[in-house]
Amino acid sequence: MMPLPGPLGSGKIIGWRLDHKRFAETWDSGEGAFLFGGRWNSKGNRLVYASLDPSTAILEVAVHKGFKALDTVPHVLTAFEILDPADVKTVLPTDAPNANWLRPAIPSAGQQLFGDALTGAHLFVAIPSAVSSLAWNVVFNPQKASDRYRLLHQQDFALDPRLHPPS
Repeated sequence: MMPLPGPLGSGKIIGWRLDHKRFAETWDSGEGAFLFGGRWNSKGNRLVYASLDPSTAILEVAVHKGFKALDTVPHVLTAFEILDPADVKTVLPTDAPNANWLRPAIPSAGQQLFGDALTGAHLFVAIPSAVSSLAWNVVFNPQKASDRYRLLHQQDFALDPRLHPPS
């Protein structure tokens, strides 16, 4: 269960990521982003994409793979702690030069370069999710931030079967 925020919980910053089970050991390699680029990085730059709550992490994967894949292919949910909250740069919606970057769309070269600059200047970047505009994602270069986070746990993920009902 996700800890309660601030004074109600531990106050720790926990990141969440959902991966195909075969990638559980390499969850923080940034290999996929390195090979293909992503919303906040250009191809050739390592970046780990995660969320600040497990539900958003699940939705971020579901939007690309669909609920069928999450129901039928083994996945692992990973939780990690960012050791110092001061290492996190928060990007507000008004900080993005183009508001469309925060909406579901194919990323532009400008968006990727903006992300490359952010993650080059900061260890962790919290940025609004395009899947759920009231939720947050966190991205980081695993080589640059290697000693600034720690793995908390990994657990097998089981999708609520109601999200993939029979036809």
